[in-house]
Amino acid sequence: MATWGLILETTVGSGERKHTEAYVIAHVEGGRETALAELERRARAYTPEHPRSPKRRRLFRDGDGFLLVVDGAWQTHATRFSAAELLEDTDRPTPVARNSDEPAAVEKPSGMTPEPLPPPLAPPPPPSVERYEDGVPVRPAWLGRTDLP
Repeated sequence: MATWGLILETTVGSGERKHTEAYVIAHVEGGRETALAELERRARAYTPEHPRSPKRRRLFRDGDGFLLVVDGAWQTHATRFSAAELLEDTDRPTPVARNSDEPAAVEKPSGMTPEPLPPPLAPPPPPSVERYEDGVPVRPAWLGRTDLP
């Protein structure tokens, strides 16, 4: 079964710092049609950060994706949504190849048993701070810090 990445490409920043960034917003297991249906649902529900005062919104289908064009008072902003089959991922474990249709048995590495996690540490008690009657500290917290310029 194929894994599809749902990818959002949008323009961020403004002026000379304006550039395009891509984000993988989700993964979908299944066929191309399943991925495109989920992508369309997300594209229709997406509200971009810019423009702040949208005047017109248009969603176009384009091959394996969608193009959202939002006209603002001063500028037009575009966001592209695409579905792409995931071929390689360095953070995903490599699937084990099987010769039959039987489910693969999960093998545990020999000699390696997971150790239980230690209990979480309790936060230290807050230091007692001398305060005025209205609750304002007498000595500011930043006074005497050596890590400040």
